[in-house]
Amino acid sequence: MRADTAGQPRRTAALTEQFKAGLAAPICLTWELTYACNLACVHCLSASGRRDPRELSTAECMRVVDELERMQVFYANIGGGEPTLRPDFWDLLDYSVAHHVGIKFSTNGVRLDKRAAQRLARTGYVDVQISIDGATAEVNDAVRGIGSFAMARRAMDALAEAGFGEFKISIVVTRHNVSQLDAFKQIADEYGARLRVTRLRPSGRAADCWDDLHPTAAQQRLLYDWLCARPDVLTGDSFFHLSAFGSPLPGLNLCGAGRVVCLIDPVGDVYACPFVLHEQFRAGNVRQPGGFARVWRESELLRRLREPASAGACASCGQFDACQGGCMAAKFFTGLPLDGPDPECVLGHGQPELASTCLPDRPRPSAGHSRTGRAAPVLIPADRIATRAAT
Repeated sequence: MRADTAGQPRRTAALTEQFKAGLAAPICLTWELTYACNLACVHCLSASGRRDPRELSTAECMRVVDELERMQVFYANIGGGEPTLRPDFWDLLDYSVAHHVGIKFSTNGVRLDKRAAQRLARTGYVDVQISIDGATAEVNDAVRGIGSFAMARRAMDALAEAGFGEFKISIVVTRHNVSQLDAFKQIADEYGARLRVTRLRPSGRAADCWDDLHPTAAQQRLLYDWLCARPDVLTGDSFFHLSAFGSPLPGLNLCGAGRVVCLIDPVGDVYACPFVLHEQFRAGNVRQPGGFARVWRESELLRRLREPASAGACASCGQFDACQGGCMAAKFFTGLPLDGPDPECVLGHGQPELASTCLPDRPRPSAGHSRTGRAAPVLIPADRIATRAAT
């Protein structure tokens, strides 16, 4: 959908008002299967690295899938950590597809070899998203670890060779890669893939590097103009705060936390926002009586988020309807009030509040799973990968 399509603004506005009140089931559920990861990306929103021994068992995951099927959830966005490191990953993928729950999983490519790619090409209702954060190894590996760019490219080659079709290439926009947007698009076009760009949020390990990595004001304008000129580039509604520049970007342009999206973490905790893994935004746990459905429908936290909210400090701004006050996660983890301006407000309203916050006093994620005493990411050699993809 494009904002200038006839009748589209009115339809989008109607959907936006409906979605603000919440739906009977999330449109998209983000589900982090494991915190285990072979990389140590500096901006990892879940601070992944080590597996949590309490993570949901295979049987528990399958029960969640059964619930999603009954609730008619469109698809689950599977992540982590690195989801393919779970020994039962392929079993869970097959089970989900067989139970009419579409799967879109994000991977750094570590276990996406030729056999895995061929298996995925034979499987319907599955979307694959390869993560990179630089169009060159130099830029990417500074964030994701030495060798990670080559690893991701090998996974892309395998998908293309297997005839998978239109996979996704996902990047998190930083001040160091925003100048490579055209190069990212060229890589995607060469593979016949779709490019997906998302916003850097100051959660997880990104809380420690957000001040150094988030795009400058000038780069935000460049990004907005670039996205407006390329409506085929996906954003996952990450950049609705940029809509205050003028015409809204394609999408619903609102915070869907607890309304149309949420997150299940590896131990079954349900969070209202996929980017705010903090006790304050924990809605419940799928292991509790009633499971995920009860959390989604009866959580007091989610009920509050679905209530009409005032514009707060942004009430006097003429662009509030366009940007909806910005991202809850970006505000929370930079220590700004949730009814205040986004820290990256394009009109500059967030700067005075941001300057007054004390870095040590900013909220921290409730839990971290980063490896200790290990600065470099761990890349698993291809000849040591034990994958069940060939079965």
